[in-house]
Amino acid sequence: MSKIQPSKGAPYARILGVGGYRPTRVVPNEVILERIDSSDEWIRSRSGIETRHWAGPEETVAAMSVEAAGKAIADSGIDAGQIGAVVVSTVSHFSQTPAVATEIADKLGTNKAAAFDISAGCAGFGYGLTLAKGMVVEGSAEYVLVIGVERLSDLTDLEDRATAFLFGDGAGAVIVGPSQEPAIGPTVWGSEGDKAGTIKQTVSWDRFRVGDLAELPLDSEGNVKFPAITQEGQAVFRWAVFEMAKVAQQALDAAGISPDDLDVFIPHQANVRIIDSMVKTLKLPEHVTVARDIRTTGNTSAASIPLAMERLLATGEAKSGDTALVIGFGAGLVYAATVVTLP
Repeated sequence: MSKIQPSKGAPYARILGVGGYRPTRVVPNEVILERIDSSDEWIRSRSGIETRHWAGPEETVAAMSVEAAGKAIADSGIDAGQIGAVVVSTVSHFSQTPAVATEIADKLGTNKAAAFDISAGCAGFGYGLTLAKGMVVEGSAEYVLVIGVERLSDLTDLEDRATAFLFGDGAGAVIVGPSQEPAIGPTVWGSEGDKAGTIKQTVSWDRFRVGDLAELPLDSEGNVKFPAITQEGQAVFRWAVFEMAKVAQQALDAAGISPDDLDVFIPHQANVRIIDSMVKTLKLPEHVTVARDIRTTGNTSAASIPLAMERLLATGEAKSGDTALVIGFGAGLVYAATVVTLP
């Protein structure tokens, strides 16, 4: 018989507070069109994007995270010292080690909270939320800070007509803590590594070693291009529309609810056409509020779901206690979907 004592966590977990940060610089489509042969109408019709936010030199991954996290902490009503773990999902923090989560935990004034980064692309928030739920229920942390943050403007090829208009910067954060009733449903998640090439970094970092530079891609002025995110648009679109609608339905089934029970749908803000197609495939009723934050925020990868959640609550389009379906999907290809009660 094991001598290990059972965990003493909470019976359930819930999102207690949410916060977001969008960089001060707003970038309209006209700026994007300075480098690619396209039009404002084409960008809007293909993606729904009108503007996006790009970070300035001082708006680092850590700085944006601290701003968003501070708002989430205040919204939850707890003190930073009560946070037992900090989970940061990002693909755009360029220092391999240490994890940016440790810097964020220190700047927020946590009491030596566990802190680590994860890389799960646009599904990163869902992955982090699942980990946080497990920690709260298992008992290793009473409160967990989950952050999705990106500076994708650093990884955007402004001469790539297929992706130059897509990406934005920002940070979204939530506090996950104990609950006496289910408020974060079972997660349906997974990966399809055979499709990894459909969204990827153009050049690996090791190619920048001395001696490899001659083989690297060049921009229109003959300069070596910095690594950027590239994708096979049509393949990703088909996968997201058809496969992710199935995953979303599985998350509803796992939570024991139907589309009629939903109040809010918060999908990853990848493309308005993907969002609209998923709404149609899932047959969501008209009363369900659908997040379309992409129009003014762009695709912020791991930050997109918490940013969209924060905006819906701030504008009153969604309210505390609403039942929301959230789903993230992207590079890997990875995905994560669950049903939550909004804070």
